[in-house]
Amino acid sequence: MKRRTFLKTTAAAVAAGAIGTRARAGAKGPRVAVVRGPAAKALERAVALVGGISAFVKPGQQVLVKPNASFSAGPEVGATTSPEVVRAMVELCLTEGRAKQVIVFDHTLRPPETCFEKSGIKAACAGLEGCHLVGVEDERFFVETPVPRGQVLGKTAIAKDVLEADVLISLPTAKSHSATGVSFGLKGLMGLIWDRKTFHRDLDLNEAVADLATVIPTRLTVVDGTRALVRGGPGGPGETVRLDTIVASTDPVAADARAVTLTPWYGRKFKAGQVKHIRAAAARGLGEIDPDRWQLLEEDVS
Repeated sequence: MKRRTFLKTTAAAVAAGAIGTRARAGAKGPRVAVVRGPAAKALERAVALVGGISAFVKPGQQVLVKPNASFSAGPEVGATTSPEVVRAMVELCLTEGRAKQVIVFDHTLRPPETCFEKSGIKAACAGLEGCHLVGVEDERFFVETPVPRGQVLGKTAIAKDVLEADVLISLPTAKSHSATGVSFGLKGLMGLIWDRKTFHRDLDLNEAVADLATVIPTRLTVVDGTRALVRGGPGGPGETVRLDTIVASTDPVAADARAVTLTPWYGRKFKAGQVKHIRAAAARGLGEIDPDRWQLLEEDVS
């Protein structure tokens, strides 16, 4: 590295308030944090790098945390968000954010009780006062909502808990997907609606995912890359690799775009522009897909 480049990078790291953080100088776009290390410490540091939980959660607010919990599978499969990551996020919202309550929500594909238990999320959140696990199986708990900016999706039924929450935090796991290639925060929003079948059966799935993101505002996206299901997603079993990495951003497109580059998928490396639903979300102005425009902050913790 040339001396001038080294000095610019070091100055950017200090300005970001994180000694030891590798930072790109000059970019003015969204902050994207990539932190490697133990799950809880990596999550806390990643959130700190993009503003800290108090920037998103205010005292007395109701927070909805949306993990991947749709499958009745153990955390080692990689189809569900790591229980350590879920607990760390809930604790952060309750203690530092002083949230009134945190709802951990997913419209699961199997019985909710089974999914929360098998994934390890139930045990991880046990004893956290103010935390509630919610898996809704009844259509009456969803509200039909218009999608004014939708190109293929005109309306959809969204969970009442989502519409009533003060803050939505997306907490997906990093995994492959048989229909969309990969699945992170944007694709994970489908776990907040009632009728997912129509997305697959009647619509262009990738365009519908992007449309959905226009009516579900995500304050913070934190991608659980502690492990990645690189083949056999979304439900597994398949090939899982250990990455011990967390990606966080206020920009849902940027978060997903960075997550694409964490590891090869199906034995191949991909760029975000090759993933149709991420590209479609960027085209709708929902975030920045170009990594050269991000304030990229990278750090290792132990």
